[in-house]
Amino acid sequence: MKSISIFGLGYVGAVTAACLASRGHRIVGVDPNPLKVQRVGSGMSPIVEAGVQDMISTANRAGLISATTDADVALARSEISFISVGTPSQRNGKLDLSHIRKVCADIGNALRKKNSFHWIVVRSTVLPGTTESVVVPAIEAASGKRNGCDFLVCFNPEVLREGTAVADFFNPPFTVIDSGDPIQAAPIRELYSFLPARVYETEIPAAEMIKYSCNAFHALKVAFANEIGTVCNSIGIDARTVAEIFKSDTRLNISPAYLTPGFAFGGSCLPKDLRALTYQVRELDLRLPLLESILPSNSEHIDRAADAILSLSRRKIGVLGLSFKPGTDDLRESPLVHLVKKLIAEGCDLQIWDPNVALGQLIGSNREFIEAYIPHIGTLLRDELLSVLHHADVVVVGTNAVTRDELAKLINDRQQVIDLANLVQPALRETAMAAQA
Repeated sequence: MKSISIFGLGYVGAVTAACLASRGHRIVGVDPNPLKVQRVGSGMSPIVEAGVQDMISTANRAGLISATTDADVALARSEISFISVGTPSQRNGKLDLSHIRKVCADIGNALRKKNSFHWIVVRSTVLPGTTESVVVPAIEAASGKRNGCDFLVCFNPEVLREGTAVADFFNPPFTVIDSGDPIQAAPIRELYSFLPARVYETEIPAAEMIKYSCNAFHALKVAFANEIGTVCNSIGIDARTVAEIFKSDTRLNISPAYLTPGFAFGGSCLPKDLRALTYQVRELDLRLPLLESILPSNSEHIDRAADAILSLSRRKIGVLGLSFKPGTDDLRESPLVHLVKKLIAEGCDLQIWDPNVALGQLIGSNREFIEAYIPHIGTLLRDELLSVLHHADVVVVGTNAVTRDELAKLINDRQQVIDLANLVQPALRETAMAAQA
């Protein structure tokens, strides 16, 4: 069993303290509020949350939980410290990290007086980069010690919902732990070894981003359901019936489908149907910002791709892929077609390869669209991949018809590759590489 100090006895800290104490770990809660400290010391929960009171009371009787306002006392009594202090919003939306900085200084000052190695686990929700740029430097400055040598900072995002926090702790969807050193982080992994969920180990910034990804998606789902419900109610449709049928599709709607980052969407259905729905929304005199922002968001993704290509200041461009998705010859509203048109307008010298697209074989509305949108597209198409690659200084990959390994064997060192499925601005890529050097 471990000795653990938990800094911050709000919802996350109190639930974490209660649940870890129930597993037999010895817990010291730390909080500047003497009322919270007094309640925990008396075997009472500082928050209202199902199950927490019983666990704290039981742990208190067993001598497994105590609380203090003194960081020195907490560090002396523990080998692992959790940081679970609040990170509220400022008026402009920026995170207020004052509580984080204060607790890091307290922990750092306490570490000065401690000779043994110590583990520090950040549970507070912070933006990517905060642990490495704020937490670690603050503790190092206050302690005079080094991360990875005298102590280790890990990031472990919480996935607790108020009202079901205890159930969420013991049955999480996943557990994410990272420190940059899997061997040194082993004691933290051991704390969660009893949980049924998969444990992910990744880089700290990615672990920090997980919490924001989850919360943004949860908010998105609520807003989406409410906006669709608003449309239904406005035209006399039973919104709950629509929602039930919608949720029954676990292959596409409620599933991992469409949740892997990639290039913009296109085709004959999604853009057309979104335009029709948002037009009706305007006719109903409704304001539904989420639905109305989807097409502009999609266009921004195409613009980012164009900016990334043009920023390289090379005009000979080879585009691999043209249809709106692999395995089809459908060019209608293909984001690649929109991208090609932008590059042509900027004076780029393009050649295009798509094994599924032969202009002479296009028929019906598919042919009508491309002839109206880019009449001379046929002069840019090439039958041979090598022909396009030999032409290009910049290779734009928008298809899976050629694998990345195959492509790597065919290009040379002077050529640059823009992968639309994993779009990184060249300037950002160079900055990241410089930071890692």
